[in-house]
This record gives sequence, structure tokens and C-alpha cells, in this order.
Amino acid sequence: MPIAREHRWLYPIDWRELSAFIRFTRAGGRCEHCRRPHGRDVLHMGEGSWWDEDSARWRDGRGRAVRGLAAPTELARRSPGFAGIGAPPTLRVTRVVLASAHLNHDPGDNRPRNLAALCQRCHMRHDAREHRRRRWLNAFRTRALGDLFA
Repeated sequence: MPIAREHRWLYPIDWRELSAFIRFTRAGGRCEHCRRPHGRDVLHMGEGSWWDEDSARWRDGRGRAVRGLAAPTELARRSPGFAGIGAPPTLRVTRVVLASAHLNHDPGDNRPRNLAALCQRCHMRHDAREHRRRRWLNAFRTRALGDLFA
């Protein structure tokens, strides 16, 4: 994720090296929350379940194995319309990109225990509350300036 211009000065000079260490050395190129692999196209169902090619099984949004789901090839082979068999779920493909996330949302706190390697989905879920807070703050600031200079 690109660093916001107003937060750029909070990051250390060696941020790229620190981020690469967190993502690829410590996390091994996988998301630390859901275990999705960096740089690969992953099949998923949209609600968090994804197909792990390495272990040939479905995993949930936390990286735990899911039972009772057929392999993607089996899901594609099934055809809807037969008695007792519903339509196969739609599978989506997403390329996974890891980013280093600040767990306490403070870009000035760059201790390794405060950083985590997260995929796009996990990063957005982790930062959702902070993003809502910032949107509200920006809208409030815009309205306040409008009232001040109107």
C-alpha cells in the first residue's frame, strides 16, 4: 500500500528493508492472519474461504482447514439442475500481495512485534475501523472549514 504523504516522515529510512524482512523472512511470504501466499493467484469464494494449492484443501479467513467443501475442479464439474445438488458457488481469483501493517495503527511505532505481514483482505479488515475514523475526521474537517470560510 502506498504511504500517505502526511505520514511519510513517520517511517524510518530503511522502511523497505524492514518491510521485506517482516513479509518474507519472518512470515515466509505468507499472510500472518490467513496464510495466503504472496504473489500467487488464489481461488476464493468471496466470504473468506480460499483454496490452498500447497495442501490441496480449503481454508477459512483465519487459515484453518475447512471440511466438507469439494476441490475446485469438482465444484466446476458439478452442474446445477440435478435433484439435491445446488448450483456450484462462484469462484473468484485474486492475486495476493503482502504488505506490512502496523497492528496499533501508529505508523511511528515500527517495532517488529507491532508489524505484521498481511494480505490485502486481512489488511483492509484490520484497518476498517481506522479508515472509518479517518473518513469521519476528514469529512468533519471539510465541513468545519466550509462553515468557517463560507
